[in-house]
Amino acid sequence: MACCWKCCTRPTRLTGHARGSTARACGRSGGEETGPNPTDCRKPGSQHHVASDAQGTPLVPLPGAANRPDGENLIPLIDAIPALAGRRGRPRRRPDAAQGDRAYHSKARVAALRQRGIEPIMAPRGSPHGSGLAATRWPIERTLSWLHPVRRLRVRYDRRADIHEAFRTLGCALICWQTYVRR
Repeated sequence: MACCWKCCTRPTRLTGHARGSTARACGRSGGEETGPNPTDCRKPGSQHHVASDAQGTPLVPLPGAANRPDGENLIPLIDAIPALAGRRGRPRRRPDAAQGDRAYHSKARVAALRQRGIEPIMAPRGSPHGSGLAATRWPIERTLSWLHPVRRLRVRYDRRADIHEAFRTLGCALICWQTYVRR
């Protein structure tokens, strides 16, 4: 996926958002990387955290339990971005900016992003809505809407985390393929 950042016309940013999907895995236990879903009668569930470039191409999909706060996966999501070669010199390891919704904002996370040389673009918690960030966050929302029609991701049937990760990676690969075939 080295071509993902080369195509960016705007500064690369990461957007993160999580959506829960119920995990009615085989049996009473939901398997690895699941937790009780707070919105679905505490049934086992999982979330998909996705880092994308400015056009919405998924770079890194990470799992998360449904009962964990979204922001806990921000720093592991940033650290999971692979080095992408583009221009001469050392491959880029970090994006210029990271954009996320209010669930990812906290003083500790903003400080951790700045320590890595990444400009955080997030509305602070408790601020009134209408900050205008939704106008630039729509690519990740579109990416997640393309990822969730995959039946094996919308409802988690797999107890084993490696099988669910394979389908998550396959869904992201299909999004990349559809995006770049149309260009």
